[in-house]
Amino acid sequence: MEGRKIRPVVQWEEHFMERRKFLTGAALAGAGVAAAPFAAPAIAQERKEITVVSTWVRDFPGLGISAQRLCKRITDLSEGRIVVNYFAAGERVGAFDSFDEVASGNAEAYIGADYYWKGKHPALAYFTSVPMGMTTPEWNAWIKYAGGQELWDEVSGGFGLKALPCGATGTQMGGWFNKEVNSAADFKGLKFRMPGLGGDVLAKLGASVVSLPGGQIYENLVSGALDATEWVGPYNDYFLKFYEAAKYYYYPGMHEPGGGLSFGMNKSWWESLSAFEQQLITACCYEELAAQFEEAMALNGMYLQKMVNENGVVLKEFSDDVYDAFAEAAVAVFEETRAHSALAAKVDDAFQKSLREIGGYEKIAEVAFSNQRNRVLGI
Repeated sequence: MEGRKIRPVVQWEEHFMERRKFLTGAALAGAGVAAAPFAAPAIAQERKEITVVSTWVRDFPGLGISAQRLCKRITDLSEGRIVVNYFAAGERVGAFDSFDEVASGNAEAYIGADYYWKGKHPALAYFTSVPMGMTTPEWNAWIKYAGGQELWDEVSGGFGLKALPCGATGTQMGGWFNKEVNSAADFKGLKFRMPGLGGDVLAKLGASVVSLPGGQIYENLVSGALDATEWVGPYNDYFLKFYEAAKYYYYPGMHEPGGGLSFGMNKSWWESLSAFEQQLITACCYEELAAQFEEAMALNGMYLQKMVNENGVVLKEFSDDVYDAFAEAAVAVFEETRAHSALAAKVDDAFQKSLREIGGYEKIAEVAFSNQRNRVLGI
């Protein structure tokens, strides 16, 4: 499956390499004896080996494969001048130790979700996803073109880090439950795995919230240590077999309307790179940002049908009353986040402003169209 999904990218790389060979050959032919001085710097470039740690387990469909694909791409596209040594969760450090491993300089970069580190600074949650927040296209627009990256640099820079977006899950499912949720009161006392500010929202509703790495969720759900959990969406969730322990699968997820992932680098190391190396890493991250999202969009529907038709999963939608309770609790969580610091308030101000500007246009463009299209086509 992995080979089939990445083949178009490989073909593009082959085309790019052939194109570059052609252009290089033409330039050399035109330059004659003057060509040698231009070739020398590339030959003399120093080979660099870097360590990348991850919050995802190895070979896990979706998140894990995406991280491995990104690291391979950096090595391949640099033609071996940057060799990435990738360590999945638990292979070098624990999943939730990745941040400190990179901030300390023991590794050059991590791949993960920055809302895992909200205990370091709550504003980091905005650079993954926040309750009632931006979808993936909206978040991408904010990060790249509406000041989000600059704010991310400011927050991460305080910990000696530089982060780039390197993946996105799209709007996530609301979670797996071992009982139906008919009202906000049903969250009271529920043992629920949910990281980020979304977990704080559920805590406001009376849930007992924990944050666990993905590799530890299944065993806790099966044992009864958890009553419910969120993960990602059908493609990712299917392979963790949550349907063996929880029958009800709720949507849509208020907690992660567009989970964005981070390639978090040691800032000193990042600043030691040449402009070409920085641009290459940025291009690889942006490519995987698109690839992971598009892969999920291509496969979520198929795996959802598979779980419903073959595994007896019951698909349920949160009611308006439940969503109203989510929204009310989210307002309180945002106020607490803002109270943390001037920087947290600054990030929230910018995020909320862009959410309304970008989301306002989405409402009359993509959302309005998809609603009408689905109505007339019966989707």
